[in-house]
Amino acid sequence: MNLYIVATPIGNLEDITIRAISILKEVDIILCEDTRNTSKLLKKYNIKTKTISYHEHTNQLKTDKIIKELETKNIALVTDAGTPCISDPGYKIINKIRESKKDINIIPIPGVSASISALSVSGFNLASYKFLGFIPNKKGRQKFVKNIAEEEKEVFCFYESCYRVEKLLNEIENIFKEKDQKNRKIFIARELTKKFETHYYGNIEEIKEQFKESIIKGEFTIIIDKYV
Repeated sequence: MNLYIVATPIGNLEDITIRAISILKEVDIILCEDTRNTSKLLKKYNIKTKTISYHEHTNQLKTDKIIKELETKNIALVTDAGTPCISDPGYKIINKIRESKKDINIIPIPGVSASISALSVSGFNLASYKFLGFIPNKKGRQKFVKNIAEEEKEVFCFYESCYRVEKLLNEIENIFKEKDQKNRKIFIARELTKKFETHYYGNIEEIKEQFKESIIKGEFTIIIDKYV
């Protein structure tokens, strides 16, 4: 049978493909990071498929049970927002299936991704770039930024929480000054596809100035351009 990896909206519920809606209606089960979150999307499109929670704390016993179900049922995997398995624990069940060599098809149903959406409007040359997921909460933050400064010929994309984004800007400012990169361009997208979507662009000093007049809430995607 089939496991469909279905991308869902990151904010605006209309950012979903026709194919994704069809798949979510046709499968036997939808695996959700948070069933309460996914229920809003399902309600909008009158999707009545059974939902089961599957997240980073799901134990091995439940994972094995889901894989057993895939022997006779078609299942879709969704995350709270965006494309599953990108900075998301969904990869674990896929890895388990591939390692087991079971006759289960794993099929991507592409759609929205916060990183791709932000990159597409950054204005940077994206012939190549590095996606780094979430910046570390505590240990390793300064090393994270220093590594970016040391690779000045690369574009970097990563996520940060609203609770730490201003701290991040201070860390970038200090380290970029040390590396003589204070004019390196940065693009930040806040609350992509939502009502209060905001874009920030400039060097670190300009970005910090823009933040002074902004509401620091929501989710942030940070892109740092190469410095050559």
